[in-house]
Amino acid sequence: MTTKDRSIYIKNVFYMLVYAFHALNLDQYEDLAGEEFEHMHDLFAAILAKGITRQVKQGLYREYLNRTEDLPTLRGKIELAGTIRNRIARTQRLSCEYDELSENNLYNQVLKTTSMLLLRHGQVADERRSDLRKTMLFFSSVDEIEPASIRWDALRFQRNNVSYRFLLSVCQLVLEGMLITTERGERKLARFVDDQHMERLYEKFILEYYAAECDCAAASSPQVKWALDDGMGTLLPIMQTDVVLRRGNRKLIIDAKYYAHTLQESYGVAKVHSENLYQIFTYVKNREAELADTDHEVSGMLLYAKTDEQMQPDCVYQMSGNQISVKTLDLNREFKEIAAQLDEIARAHFAKEQVAAL
Repeated sequence: MTTKDRSIYIKNVFYMLVYAFHALNLDQYEDLAGEEFEHMHDLFAAILAKGITRQVKQGLYREYLNRTEDLPTLRGKIELAGTIRNRIARTQRLSCEYDELSENNLYNQVLKTTSMLLLRHGQVADERRSDLRKTMLFFSSVDEIEPASIRWDALRFQRNNVSYRFLLSVCQLVLEGMLITTERGERKLARFVDDQHMERLYEKFILEYYAAECDCAAASSPQVKWALDDGMGTLLPIMQTDVVLRRGNRKLIIDAKYYAHTLQESYGVAKVHSENLYQIFTYVKNREAELADTDHEVSGMLLYAKTDEQMQPDCVYQMSGNQISVKTLDLNREFKEIAAQLDEIARAHFAKEQVAAL
């Protein structure tokens, strides 16, 4: 997706991250909203420099890791096979197995790996590079790891490491959203893969924005059940919604789309992406079937991130008794204007209910 003012767009990525990963109450990041960023990598480096500095002051997270080591005296418990080998070799050492409270754990390894990759990137400003390099002085005992080996689902957050949640979410976006190339034996970040990974951020941002800010409807992202005549749904895909706004018996299913082109071309004529339209229509009709025995109204919306293309969709269709709309969200505006666009979508849809109640 191309943008007119990249600095505004990148600043809005910061706001999207804040909402998407529940960082609304993290005061240490407030001043970043007033800074200008010409490159995405620069924003990520600034976030990590701020967050890691704060984390170092609080103390790096440590957890117990299992170690096996040959020692002159007993520590923990004896590892029998190793001790026997030492005896045979006439080595006066015990093979010991013990738990050690260590900073060299997956959480800190992810922070260091991401930071070191950003430090090698040419689009990180000198000031940010200096700030990030200073934080790495406190990670001398922490190993770098291979990004592809990281099991993100192995990260668990509790009271003593919840402050890592936002930082590691940013790291995941960086490491999964950037191509990692090898030059002269070193890993380097090549470029940001906008469309594939920004779509996931865009979807999560819209859901969490509405969950935090929408005062006219409740926001969630439930699955829609298939309306099956015989109950046999083997091999059918899961229908996972991005956002559902609900007020009383009225529901609006929003499918968020972050594409390079908001419309497709068919024989030289611009059209709505057919597969997107089929998808939202399927969601709406199956959800309606599920509510068939109740008083209800189900509508659907395709909400595209606006591009620089001359023609942008702004359509409302009535299909088989349901409203299906196609709209765009302009991410090149100041964030307060983006928020106003999202607020207006919700207000406009649920306004009819408010009028009817008067």
